[in-house]
Amino acid sequence: QVQLVESGGGLVQAGGSLRLSCAASGRTISRYSMGWFRQAPGKEREFVAAISWIDGYTYYSDSVKGRFTISRDNAKNTVYLQMNNLKPEDTAVYYCAASADSAASLVHSRANARYWGQGTQVTVSS
Repeated sequence: QVQLVESGGGLVQAGGSLRLSCAASGRTISRYSMGWFRQAPGKEREFVAAISWIDGYTYYSDSVKGRFTISRDNAKNTVYLQMNNLKPEDTAVYYCAASADSAASLVHSRANARYWGQGTQVTVSS
């Protein structure tokens, strides 16, 4: 079992930055692909970013590419999401996810995530 706990969310003005953290416990995440998803009110949970455990290759949704950066520190059992140039449409609850499959599998479907965190709220004001 892997427990995931997100932190770092909050209220920020448009154009600002936040860094989300996802701390894992229970098992090392060094052999898990990790990802971030988000869910806005009334919308489905959508893919944001993922990082491979094999080579650190990263994937991003088109809406965040060039603004967000996913990274991992296996020694700290933690994954990060650096979010820059935030926009009001980035407002959502952000969830961390772990998959025993490839990072690409998280891009294809959130159903491929085995573990989820409880989420952290990000609110971007205009």
